[in-house]
Amino acid sequence: MSMSDPLGDMLTRIRNAQRRKLPNVSSPASRLRANVLEVLKKEGYIRGYSQKDVRPGIRELHIELKYHEGEPVIRELRRISKPGRRVYSKLKDLPRPHNGLGISVLSTPRGVMSDNEARSANVGGEVLCQVF
Repeated sequence: MSMSDPLGDMLTRIRNAQRRKLPNVSSPASRLRANVLEVLKKEGYIRGYSQKDVRPGIRELHIELKYHEGEPVIRELRRISKPGRRVYSKLKDLPRPHNGLGISVLSTPRGVMSDNEARSANVGGEVLCQVF
């Protein structure tokens, strides 16, 4: 059975693993998922990730979660743009989650980036998710 929202599935796996205080979680690999994880790693929300071959032609992402004093670094992880309702934002309308303490992850013509990078690159795009 095909999945209608692969990125939403990965975000849910991360949320569930952090509730159980697991050190890592795995998810099927895709280029979009890897790009979103790269932004989360750059912003300091996860320790890192790696791609592994499960079988020929099937890859999996292994995500190392990050904790501070026993609590997850990611307090809130929300999918904004969904398959049934895409959310796009111009540069001047980019959201600032929790008054700038969190980040929004955007898919722009220049690639997947955080809202701060999008402001400095002067581009808008599809708001994929928000992290706090």
